[in-house]
Amino acid sequence: MASQKRISKELADCTENPPQGMRISLPNDSDLHKWHVTLEGPSQSAYSGGTFGLFVTLPPDYPFKTPQITFSTRIYHPNVTNDATGSICLGLLKPEQWKPATRIRSVLEAIRSLLVEPNPDDPLEARIADEYKNDRKEFEKNAKTYVTRYAKGTPKFEAVPAAAAGGSDGVGDSSTGRRAN
Repeated sequence: MASQKRISKELADCTENPPQGMRISLPNDSDLHKWHVTLEGPSQSAYSGGTFGLFVTLPPDYPFKTPQITFSTRIYHPNVTNDATGSICLGLLKPEQWKPATRIRSVLEAIRSLLVEPNPDDPLEARIADEYKNDRKEFEKNAKTYVTRYAKGTPKFEAVPAAAAGGSDGVGDSSTGRRAN
């Protein structure tokens, strides 16, 4: 039950004093292990004006195991898969780098920072990373097109079939139920 206590404490912290530009809710009040996060695109980024959904799934043995966090909203970003799974490449979420002392708040803040400053040297989407490095104007145009197409209005947290959501690397997981666009 130490996991439940830790999760309850972190949820209270994140809902009472949310990270900048975010709102956190539970899709089911009886399940503390699944969170919905609404993230406003940072004003100093190509994602400004967009509203993005994140699924957070905390494993039963959290904080000793890595949380699963994916985008439910399609996003044009070198560190997020450009598909229905929305997997995120972030050092904090890699199982070999995860530390039990890490708080969900810190991870959410790091994801928001990734929108301001992508890491093209550790991409999930090599083509987008290359564009970010070599043609920033085209990257920003494409990112803004995705914001207009996918990130306007309230994010949808719809589930997709498990076969379309997968991932065993600690950064994507079928239990998060990612929507397809």
